[in-house]
Amino acid sequence: QVHLVESGGGLVQAGGSLTLSCEVSGILTDPNVMSWYRQAPGKERELVAAAFTGRVTKYADSVEGRFTISRDIAANAVYLQMNAVLDEDTAVYYCNARSLDASWDYWGQGTRVTVSS
Repeated sequence: QVHLVESGGGLVQAGGSLTLSCEVSGILTDPNVMSWYRQAPGKERELVAAAFTGRVTKYADSVEGRFTISRDIAANAVYLQMNAVLDEDTAVYYCNARSLDASWDYWGQGTRVTVSS
């Protein structure tokens, strides 16, 4: 059984920084991708950043250059460093782990980030 638990959300001022963490319990087989998604009120869930085994990363255009995703293989965790946050970054952020062949797909419960002006 695999569980993903996010932490680090909260209130942050516009222009500030925040780091989200996602700890994984259980074994993830390779190859896989660990990602952060977010869902703002009234909007669909969207991909923020993804980190593939092999250290390839991908970012949404809206966060490119401001957010950084990183994986700690030994700790079985993934992080999202959020810098220069904007009002539009306000959302619930979800951690996702998925195999590249789509044989398994796990989600965390989400952590809320609120950016204040």
